[in-house]
Amino acid sequence: MGMWSVGLGAVGAALAGIFLANTDLCLPKGAKASLEYLEDADLRSTVEEKVVKAKSLWEKNGAVVMAVRRPGFLCREEASELSSLKPQLEELGVPLVAVVKENLGAEIQGFRPHFAGDVYIDEQKRFYGPLQRRMGGLGFVRLGVWRNFIRAWKSGHQGNMNGEGFVLGGVFVIGAGSQGILLEHQEKEFGDKVEIADVLQAAKKIVPQK
Repeated sequence: MGMWSVGLGAVGAALAGIFLANTDLCLPKGAKASLEYLEDADLRSTVEEKVVKAKSLWEKNGAVVMAVRRPGFLCREEASELSSLKPQLEELGVPLVAVVKENLGAEIQGFRPHFAGDVYIDEQKRFYGPLQRRMGGLGFVRLGVWRNFIRAWKSGHQGNMNGEGFVLGGVFVIGAGSQGILLEHQEKEFGDKVEIADVLQAAKKIVPQK
């Protein structure tokens, strides 16, 4: 009887843990980034030996910036969707840019075919802060995460699990000059995508500097 009680207790604890992991209580809490915090970031180019200030990416025409959690298949799916806006963004004169946390092996090269913009390395992880949001192993028992995995897989996206993937990313639409951050989508769990319509709507609010 004692063994049964222990077993049932363990099962109950496991079920309670799974239930808790699927509530918003377990979602990482973040903080909104300020324009001042982002614009001073040093970003390393992935095509030439140079480092630029982030501000230079949006100073004249604004920018749409994707902070990539890891260049795996979930982020490739979102990158492809953002890239579908490239014709409209070009009409508006708004560049599309991605930042990654690290340059690991061929990860960036594998990401490029899915993203129609320049890719920079954010070694300071400014675009993942100011309060970094992390999702650990509990993320793999969230139903939403598994739905995102299945959705990306059905869309034909594949990729490996190399590199740091627990610090969550997001998407920013940043106005020109001092116009500010017009949209900030913070990834809440693995594969939590921004609404593409919201990105385009925010991009249309950008007022280019003359």
